[in-house]
Amino acid sequence: MRKSSIKSPKEDISEEIVNWVVKGMQEKKAQEIMVLDLRGVQNAFADFFVICSGTSDTQIDAIADSVDKEIWEAGKLHAHSIEGKANREWILMDYYDVIVHVFLKDKRSFFKLEELWGDAKFTIIPD
Repeated sequence: MRKSSIKSPKEDISEEIVNWVVKGMQEKKAQEIMVLDLRGVQNAFADFFVICSGTSDTQIDAIADSVDKEIWEAGKLHAHSIEGKANREWILMDYYDVIVHVFLKDKRSFFKLEELWGDAKFTIIPD
């Protein structure tokens, strides 16, 4: 039996959210933007992780605000939850099927999220 190449509406909106996230990150000059496609990973709790780095707590706060603004303006969607805004070292934004991680550079290298999801399909977005 062949797998259908027709995408479900859920897949379409997840991919659209990823595009909005990346645009919001790029607007604030986020570094090392990476999209992890988790749809083929068994027991994954989201379709995508989008990860980036910033050089200061002020920048990662601005990146998170830009992402949230872009998603609201483009799709009228609110985050299910946002964590880490108070300490501004690792901000996590939950858009249900798309999880956004905005890290200070040193925190990202410490936690190495990309290594935890080795079965995911990785896309590196050029700076």
